Amino acid sequence: MYRQILVPVQVAAEVEPLVRFAAQLLEPDGEIRVLHVIPTTTLPEVTREWRSSVNLVVPAHEIGAVLDVRVDPEVRAATDVAGEILESAENHNVDAIIFSLRGDRRSRNPFVGHTATALLQHARSDVLVVNRLALATGAVPRVLVPTFGARPSPRALALAEQLSVKAGGVPIVTLALGPEGSADGAGGGRSSRGVPLEVRPSPLTGSLLGRRRRLPDVILQAAARERYGLLLIGEEPVAGGALLTRRFLEALFRSAPCPVLAIRS
Repeated sequence: MYRQILVPVQVAAEVEPLVRFAAQLLEPDGEIRVLHVIPTTTLPEVTREWRSSVNLVVPAHEIGAVLDVRVDPEVRAATDVAGEILESAENHNVDAIIFSLRGDRRSRNPFVGHTATALLQHARSDVLVVNRLALATGAVPRVLVPTFGARPSPRALALAEQLSVKAGGVPIVTLALGPEGSADGAGGGRSSRGVPLEVRPSPLTGSLLGRRRRLPDVILQAAARERYGLLLIGEEPVAGGALLTRRFLEALFRSAPCPVLAIRS
């Protein structure tokens, strides 16, 4: 699906699961770039952190060898972490950036706040954000794709199909949550790759759809009725602007008892 994937990392524990997840979406001749940004340019601090930073990304080579995929680690130093990630993405012409949203507003994690918002707003490539359960989950019983419109975005469905194929052809269930989607009714079939496709309407009132703070709960309630699975959220317009904001994802990830993947394309 992607030929070049950029994986920004902050701690050693997330390197292997993120690389393994990215490998599921990589084309046969593709490459994963693992990037760690030291958030300072002050020479004594950079020198002090450089060795540990290199040791953080170099093991990605070993993971790539196990998975039989090309992995290229890189360490940079910059005060603007988001800018450095975006510059690396542009320089290497990546097709997707994959990272995990962790922590809260009080956290020092750079993927909370400015960095996550900048990547979601300014990256020219696809941006995929995954929660910890999505990185840790083995078997996936189904891929759930909620939408507030008539149908999910083509990019979200393509990603769902890729993950379904990697999971052995598990069904993709489209949860049509808005009045437009409910008008199409329930249905089913198969994709061009033979993946089972189902549409399950769950109409909501316009007043509820207009309450952005409730949208994470609405999505999770719909997913609970389908016994969860991998919940894949695609970008689409909702009342007040775009759906995939850092605030929305923080609220969703904080409450979700299931694997969650969001794609902004």
